[in-house]
Amino acid sequence: MRWPKWNVGKLLPANEIAVDLGTSNTLIYVKGEGIVLNEPSVVAMERSSNKVKGIGLEAKRMLGRTPDGIIAVRPLKDGVIADFDVTEKMLRYFLSSIIAKHFFRVKPKVVVCVPSGITEVEKRAVRDSAMSAGAKEVYMVAEPMAAAIGVGLPVETPTGNMVIDIGGGTTEIAVIALSGIVSDTSIRTGGDEMDQAIVQFMRKNYNLLIGEPTAESIKIQIGSAAPVGEEQEMDAKGRDLVSGIPKVVRAHSSEIREAIQEPIQQIVDAVRRALEITPPELASDIVDRGIVMAGGGALIRGLDVLLSQETSLPIRVDEDPLTCVVRGTGRILDDPEKYRTVLMT
Repeated sequence: MRWPKWNVGKLLPANEIAVDLGTSNTLIYVKGEGIVLNEPSVVAMERSSNKVKGIGLEAKRMLGRTPDGIIAVRPLKDGVIADFDVTEKMLRYFLSSIIAKHFFRVKPKVVVCVPSGITEVEKRAVRDSAMSAGAKEVYMVAEPMAAAIGVGLPVETPTGNMVIDIGGGTTEIAVIALSGIVSDTSIRTGGDEMDQAIVQFMRKNYNLLIGEPTAESIKIQIGSAAPVGEEQEMDAKGRDLVSGIPKVVRAHSSEIREAIQEPIQQIVDAVRRALEITPPELASDIVDRGIVMAGGGALIRGLDVLLSQETSLPIRVDEDPLTCVVRGTGRILDDPEKYRTVLMT
């Protein structure tokens, strides 16, 4: 594939955009400016007319709080598009706001991050959504590759680099060398499954019904994958399933750790499977270099400790794991010749 000659003419503003279209958050990077948008991937709509009532943070505040006539939805599930029409509206809104703000004279060329296990049908949905939203040309890059570039790994060398990208809907584990993914394991387990596990735990153990935003808050504040430091507590507010009356329960970090053990174990098992299929020469590199963690799920306390114990390998969490993928895609825009072989069409 020939890389297009972008940015011809120094007087024109950069018209190259990178999009991390995630299950939980959408991030947009504009060449020359960095990350210009970081919003939840949520859309609030009227049920009867499908009219958009809010997008991004505004819509996320409506989750679990809308009247019957309005529904707040996440149009992406497990890292891929579940509702094409809503995704297109969301992407059009985000891109339009960026295009208007930056006075692009021509339609932008867009690189979108996608899961490594994406199907051709899902690729077409991503491409069609971006084109309908105002893109001139659309390219795609696998999320673990973008994450590896974002954390600064030398993906173009023959040395093996392993990255674990834990997002809201998927966990991607890949071994990368010579600008390609040598072996990868992708599971549709991530932060959303942990939230659901907390909802089920509170329901089963306390007869307390809580919403996903509350479960996410509990996960972020006191969730952990392994015992680290001092145990913590916090109030969980919801509705009593027996009396129907609002109730407050004191949740303990050890309970939440137990609640999310199943999705955590699925991630651990996926890392083991990825290591099992890694070529021996690259495996020896990983022993020396360790594994890098990216994505919002990397912020779960103790997950790096647990993975290190399970694999006997050094684990490093990036300084800003939430933006690794879009930063990596931004670097592809900054140096297209160096990274042109990592793109998918």
